[in-house]
Amino acid sequence: MTREDREAYQLGRQRFLAGDDEGALEALNRAAQARPRWADVHYMIGVLHERQGDLPAATDALEAALAINPSYAECLVALSSVYEQRGQFERSRALATRAAAGHTPGGGLDETTRGKLANLHAALGDAYREVGDLREAIESYRKALDRSPHFLDIRQRLGVALRESGLPSHALAEFQRVLRANPDYLDAAVQLGLTCYTLGRTDEAVREWNAVLERDPARDDARMYLRMIRSEADRSAQPGPADPQPRR
Repeated sequence: MTREDREAYQLGRQRFLAGDDEGALEALNRAAQARPRWADVHYMIGVLHERQGDLPAATDALEAALAINPSYAECLVALSSVYEQRGQFERSRALATRAAAGHTPGGGLDETTRGKLANLHAALGDAYREVGDLREAIESYRKALDRSPHFLDIRQRLGVALRESGLPSHALAEFQRVLRANPDYLDAAVQLGLTCYTLGRTDEAVREWNAVLERDPARDDARMYLRMIRSEADRSAQPGPADPQPRR
């Protein structure tokens, strides 16, 4: 390595870490031309292109990094994210699986990388749920929570998918776990009420939604569900049509 190569690499890395994307990209491109077999240089270039919204260039750089080092976990995660943004969900999922394959849940990877993996799995779960494949959505959300069990928004999405797939009791358990971790998570409280309602536990549902409105009177979703319950009660209380009088 020449002094110029080393200086270009060090400058590019420093600017990359400092958030100077333009300066980092210029220096790292010089380093890549001099030393094309540096996987981390291609990785940083790929991340910079992704930040700039140039997904094809990001794909090329990250694929080059993986060609040099196929087990580069951070690069696998980054490229999986790029594929997901480009709508290539199967490729994204395959790379996320590769990144996780060599590591036990919660171990091996740093917290940031585990969080990225969790979000990738969750994004796949969202995509499967949008097309109605709830079984795959549930599996993806659970894989996300294997990586980062404290991501309460993902746990709530798992609960919704479970309820939509006909498993309201399982959904109830997930919403309760969210609220044990954060009693102020009102989205989960609203969903807990809705799940109680689907289980026929209307009184519990009403209590949940009223409690939400006590904390936040602007929650229109809770107010809408309570109106629905009152409308159903009013319809049930209305007398049916009178029986016709027998003709004499």
